[in-house]
Amino acid sequence: MIKEFFKRAPAPAQTPPAPERKASVTGSVLAAVQGAGRTVWSPRDTASLIRNGFAGNPVGFRSVKMIAEAAAALPLVVQDAERRYDAHPVADRLARPNGAQGRAELLEALYGQILLSGDGYLEAVGGASGAVPFELHVLRSDRMRLVPGSDGWPVAYEYAVGSRKHRFDVTGDLSPICHIRNFHPLDDHYGFSPLQAAASAVDVHNSASRWSKSLLDNAARPSGAIVYRGPDGQGSMTNDQYARLVDEMASNYQGARNAGRPMLLEGGLDWKPMGFSPSDMEFQQTKESAAREIALAFGVPPMLLGIPGDATYSNYQEANRAFYRLTVLPLATRVCASIAEWIGRFTGEQVRLMPDLDHIPALAAEREAQWRRVREADFLTQNEKRALLGLPPIVEGTGGQA
Repeated sequence: MIKEFFKRAPAPAQTPPAPERKASVTGSVLAAVQGAGRTVWSPRDTASLIRNGFAGNPVGFRSVKMIAEAAAALPLVVQDAERRYDAHPVADRLARPNGAQGRAELLEALYGQILLSGDGYLEAVGGASGAVPFELHVLRSDRMRLVPGSDGWPVAYEYAVGSRKHRFDVTGDLSPICHIRNFHPLDDHYGFSPLQAAASAVDVHNSASRWSKSLLDNAARPSGAIVYRGPDGQGSMTNDQYARLVDEMASNYQGARNAGRPMLLEGGLDWKPMGFSPSDMEFQQTKESAAREIALAFGVPPMLLGIPGDATYSNYQEANRAFYRLTVLPLATRVCASIAEWIGRFTGEQVRLMPDLDHIPALAAEREAQWRRVREADFLTQNEKRALLGLPPIVEGTGGQA
């Protein structure tokens, strides 16, 4: 009976299939791009940061150049616990690190890599125990990759140029790579770059420059509105009229070559210029504020960069002294100490490589005052005075004065 019932029962009406629709895989992306009010930030990888914050931004470029050039030009001294050397193999190697660079070029490249990426890499060529390496080379940070071991400590460094890779083994006592990095609270192997902290300010400053360029291309005038009033008072245009008006505006009145060209309007059209709003008037202040933030991230007083509106320092000389004392000297001291410790593994001799504070013009007044105070301290011995000035003690029988 059940089989006969199903045989007699009419077949259920089938729902017609839904019409097939093709969906673009980029539809959601387009919807996101077309959304209004969405802030767009530049990528935060090392290559993009360097392109936007150094190669494409005058404030970042000048900040890095000022610090790197000033630190590379510092006079350096080599000394140990007993004496300061007039000549030393470490100083000789830095004076001529390789066949293509001198000391200033090598150190400027090293400081620049540290400032731009947070990491600096020095390669020793021909290093052997008991001797200073034959050559020193700075390697690009964006091409270097650290290879950690099972315990998290680096066992090798991999340097890639295109499809070619070279592996530096650092498991031995003499590492061919000296890795100098900035402090990074969230990364165990790579340093933190000042450009990363200034990335948002760089985007604001670059966007402000592009906005200014667009304004200049429009004859340095804000845009306006074309108002249409028909003969019967209606305010709408036909599709053909609208398309023709848009084409004429784009071809005859936009762009730098049409700047200042008088506008010819037909009947019913009226031009209403728009003046600068208060937010437009504050636009330049926003750009200057972003420039100060970039300089702040690198530790350069804005006064030295010619950025107006900064009154932190009373004069240029005071700002320059603060620049050396707070930015250049800490960086140079840390890097020189790392280089001396690294080369000391090859030579087996522990020496200190440090900036010579007595020959830095920006610190001349400060150093002179310190020398006078130490000289007038009669309760100190000669060697105690020398220790306060960062000088090694005088060995008994050699003479000398503080």
